[in-house]
Amino acid sequence: MLDQTLMHMHQTIMTKLALITGASRGLGASIALHLATTHHIIAVATTTGALEELDDKIKELNGSATLAPMDITTDAAMATLCRGIFERWGKIDFWIHAAIYAAPLAPANMIDPKDLSKSINTNVTATATLISYLAPLLGYEGTAVFFDDPRAGQTFFGSYGATKAAQIALVKSWQNESKKTGPKVCIERPSPMPTSTRARFFPGEDRSTLSDPKIEAKKILKKFDL
Repeated sequence: MLDQTLMHMHQTIMTKLALITGASRGLGASIALHLATTHHIIAVATTTGALEELDDKIKELNGSATLAPMDITTDAAMATLCRGIFERWGKIDFWIHAAIYAAPLAPANMIDPKDLSKSINTNVTATATLISYLAPLLGYEGTAVFFDDPRAGQTFFGSYGATKAAQIALVKSWQNESKKTGPKVCIERPSPMPTSTRARFFPGEDRSTLSDPKIEAKKILKKFDL
């Protein structure tokens, strides 16, 4: 049931709606907080506690949010979410796709089949499914934003690099196909940030040299006059 999967539904919402997949931390959370003053945030992530912390911060900004503690690889959950959005609001203005699975680094001949399968399901299949569900909700005037991380072909990045490249290739096709009909599809490449994903790849890195996700969120959204 929808009321079992969507938490903290607010009665009074802002006119504009922003769906953020991968909203619990890092760039996704920073974008959610930046948009919270002008948009009602629909925040999707697997970690309920982190979503609740985000909700508290959004409330401090006098914003409102709908929390959706879901796994984007679960087709039924995504279908329920999108149906609920349609029935309640009829559309969304922004979709920020920050969800990603960062498989452990490994030589190509030693990639764990489970890690590869999860990488494909999260980074490629779920993205394709969400595009099919959300394109009608975005319509002609909506905007979808994705994030490139060009690791394809780099040493030990076989699983992550290949599936991230496949995701971006899929998005580029959608981008070209929707130029005349909408929605607007954008691919951004933020500066390296001290996120949990990057920490998996570079555990000994000096994180003080990396860009704050809040700064990157502001830079990205400035392009959309937000």
